[in-house]
This record gives sequence, structure tokens and C-alpha cells, in this order.
Amino acid sequence: MTQARTFRHGIHPAEHKALTAGRLIERIAFPDEVILPLAQHIGAPSRPLAKPGDKVYRGQIIAAEGGFVSVPLHASVTGTVSAIAKHHHPNGSLADAFVIEVEQNSPQTLYDEHATDWEEMPPSALIEHIQRGGFVGLGGAAFPTHVKLAIPEGKHARWLLINGCECEPYLTSDHRIMLEWADSIFLGVRVLARILGAEKSFIAVETNKWDAIKTLVSRIPADLACELVPLETKYPQGAEKMLIKAVLDQEVPSGKLPIDVHVVVQNVGTVAGIGDFFAFGQPLIERVVTVTGPAIRRPTTLLVPIGTRLSNILEHCGGLTEDAREILFGGPMMGTPQQFLDVPILKGTSGIVCLTEEQVKSRQEYPCIRCAACLDACPIFLNPSALGSLARTARYDEMMDYNIMDCMECGSCSYVCPSNIPLVQRFRVAKGVLREKQARGKAA
Repeated sequence: MTQARTFRHGIHPAEHKALTAGRLIERIAFPDEVILPLAQHIGAPSRPLAKPGDKVYRGQIIAAEGGFVSVPLHASVTGTVSAIAKHHHPNGSLADAFVIEVEQNSPQTLYDEHATDWEEMPPSALIEHIQRGGFVGLGGAAFPTHVKLAIPEGKHARWLLINGCECEPYLTSDHRIMLEWADSIFLGVRVLARILGAEKSFIAVETNKWDAIKTLVSRIPADLACELVPLETKYPQGAEKMLIKAVLDQEVPSGKLPIDVHVVVQNVGTVAGIGDFFAFGQPLIERVVTVTGPAIRRPTTLLVPIGTRLSNILEHCGGLTEDAREILFGGPMMGTPQQFLDVPILKGTSGIVCLTEEQVKSRQEYPCIRCAACLDACPIFLNPSALGSLARTARYDEMMDYNIMDCMECGSCSYVCPSNIPLVQRFRVAKGVLREKQARGKAA
């Protein structure tokens, strides 16, 4: 292995990973009911196939893909569809969702358990198979996996890059997957490398996970062109553009995608899930979730059926402490606060972080002092100070001259700001306004 690599800028927030990093993945008991929203990924929501009153089986497709940038939805439990109705969604909306009553005393075996002879399948068939498995990125973005694998005409993938950084504070689900599911990861690497025709694969892991690095290095198959690359522990090391720069010293140009520099990036949890799918036919019906933070009584790493309610998970982990104030889906840098305890776990829910009153208390905002801390932190070399001033006065069109659409909303600027200016929140509003204006322009 080479010396730990990294990118320029970034920040070093406290990790808080010790709460769960040493805890084996634990399967939660199947709940009495699951909620499966049709919108669980970027792109078009799934289209219902099952209807109220239907008995469904664990792993059975109950909703078809809604288009190319979409995936099917599978029943995560064996039971009966009691309704298709509006339900609280983790993004804050009310969304159409299947409500499935879990069949008591069911063995909860897979609907169609079998291995797939993937080595005899052409790449196009493998991509279609992965789409049928309902796979999306499990790092949080939930982008349909098959879309990344369908390389546009005129482009090619030279490298497959597996993201095992997990740079968000508190989260350790990918860490545990690398320690416990190495064989599934390497089978997934084989399948994806065959699809892409990649000449080499890289697994990138931050150096705060040396046990995972050692485990993976010892398990790399001799006939697999795969290298483990240790990376400096820094946020946002796991962002695609930062990862590509650190591992391959390639810079993705503004407005371009990783494939434009011949790279495809996949989360390590997604790769392990694909390995299991080809090994015994399990589609994306459950995922590993870190349940952590000072406001949960028993921090745990859980294997959870998709659609399990937040309240069921909190109860399994001993409940909240008396000073609990906020629950995030995802990490503290980019996670989404939750308003209701009945929201379900989605395919993209990497963690549940429970915070106390002390951690989330509001801080007074002061004027910008032009210290340039945000410029030193921004991993893509924007000028958050100037962008913040424009956003505060709603001069959104002028923000385009400062490349606001390149902002990945990592929150590094807000984290280091001594004046407590909510920069990333203002940028999200600005980008939303600008996208709406662009959409109206296209429609006109």
C-alpha cells in the first residue's frame, strides 16, 4: 500500500465513530408493519403493481420502475398489502407508499432465492438484472446504480472506484460492511468490473479504519485486478470528485461527471449488496444502518428491512435519552432532520443520528469578518463568503458567475464559519430558486 492520499482543503470534524465502530452488525426483529414509499431514489418514482389485499413475499417486486432513471420496489417482508396511501416521507413531504402488514410466524424467506450465472451474461443483461434488483447508491444519494453503469456512447470506463471512506462523523455502517462482508464486496467488484470493462478497480478507505483496510487487503483475490488505497481521514473525502482526485489525481471538470475522466464510483455497501444479489438472489430489501449519537441509549449497527419505522428502531435501541432534541437521517454534516417518528427507513438511509439539546442549540449569527476560513475549507475552491453575501440579498442570478451550481452542499463552509452564518442552507435555497427558473425557461 502507498502512503495515505488526499485532496486539497476540507475539514477535520470530530469523528464520534467509537460509539458503533466496534459493534457487530445486528439484525433487528421484523416489525408488525412496514411503510414502503414509491419515491426512494433520484429519478421517477416506482409504479405500483401490487394492490391492497394482495399477499406479497419478501423479495417480490411490488412496483415497477417508472422510467430509465428509476428502479423497481420489492417487498421487504412477507405479509399483506393493507393500503397504498400518503405517508410521512423522510424528506418532509407526504408521499404515496405501500403499507404492508407483516405475516406473523412467517419464516421471512426470500421469494426467489437462487444464484445467478453472471459470468455467462453480457454486460447489457447484467445491467438490466441490477436494475431489476432495485439497486441504488447506499451512501445517501440513492442514485439508481444501473444508470451509472450504462456508459454513454463515445465514453468508456477505465477505472472502477469503490468508496469506503464514510467520512461523515458518527456513521460506521460501511466500516462494518467492510469488516464483515468482504466476500460479498469482492464478488460485487468482479461483476461491476465485467460490466464496465474496467482495467483496474480501487477500494478507497480512510486511515481511521485500519482494521477494515487490513481485512480487505488480506482478502483480495489473487486473480482480481483490485488495489486498496488508504486515504487521509478528512471531510468530505468520500465525495466523488474529492475521491477521484485523491486516488487517481484526476480532476472532474465543472459541469462534468466522473465518466468524463473514465471513472465510475460506487459505494462499498452497494457493491456488497450486488454481490449478495448475484450469489443468492436477494434484491435491495434491507440495509445496514448506524443508529448512534449521545441521545440514544444503545448505539448499534443494525441490519434493517427497508420500510421499518423510525420508532421501531429507536425502541430496539433502548429509546431516546431525556435530553434528546433532534434526529437526523444521515450524518450531521449533510443529514436531514426528522419531524415524525413514524417515517420509514429508505434505501438511502445510511444512519440515524440522535442529538441532544446541547448539540443543536441555535447560535447567534454575526456579520462576515472576511476571515477566509470558508475559502480554505471549500473542497472545490468556491468563494462561499461572496456567495453568502449574494444569497443573503437574493441576488441569485449573480451567484451563477461564482459557479454556485458546482456546490455539493457538504457544509464545510458553515462548519468553519466563526460568525455562525448558515452558508450551506442559503446555498440550497439559492440553487432551488435557480433550478426552478431554469425549468420555467425550458418549459417556455
